[in-house]
Amino acid sequence: MKKLFLGLAVIAGAFTYAQETTTTTVAVMSTLKEKEPVRFGIKGAANASQFSEQQLNTKNQKLGFNAGVFVNIPLSTKFALQPEVLYNQIGAKSVLSSSEVQTGNTTVKTEQNVSTTLNYISVPLMVHFRPTENFYFEAGPEFSYFIDGKDKGESIVSSTTNGTTSTQIQSASRDIDKDAIQRFNFGLGLGLGYYFTDHLGINARYVNSLTHIYKDTPVGQNPNTNRVFQLGLNYKF
Repeated sequence: MKKLFLGLAVIAGAFTYAQETTTTTVAVMSTLKEKEPVRFGIKGAANASQFSEQQLNTKNQKLGFNAGVFVNIPLSTKFALQPEVLYNQIGAKSVLSSSEVQTGNTTVKTEQNVSTTLNYISVPLMVHFRPTENFYFEAGPEFSYFIDGKDKGESIVSSTTNGTTSTQIQSASRDIDKDAIQRFNFGLGLGLGYYFTDHLGINARYVNSLTHIYKDTPVGQNPNTNRVFQLGLNYKF
């Protein structure tokens, strides 16, 4: 009888060990399966940017875009490194003056503004944290090189009489002196994203530049840096 119980105990122990080993193997294989391979992709986004010394509102925001390529390098099932190379169009708008005059039934509105466009080649180096399979947070540095830029001035005169409005726009532009701009720009990015499918995803990012835009700041003015909000799409091959 003792030998029978001893034999049953040995069999039960062997069965339990085999079950645990199988469970561990399945868990390991599942984890390995979740880690994606290195994947390349393309991306594009709309930019809404302004300078650091401006108040945060839509009147000061310059609309632009960015577009380029990226490579997503998984470090584990939760973390990945994503270097990117982007053509990046940012800048700002400034309202120089605004007035409104009422004469009888006619209202005349006059606005003068200047729009600054700055074009960079940007190289973000983002670290992704993926709490779920399709959703991720990202953060990392961004290195940029200034290519060229342009200042565009506009004078807008709107005249409204008895509900009928006519508008006149006069504009002039000039190229920005490259020697006046810092060629290299360093910033920090923070964002999040979601992949609807295995290939297509959406991304939102805010980049705060830490480098002064101009080499020399005019007397009485604080140094300006770039601020940009980005919203766009990613496509993994």
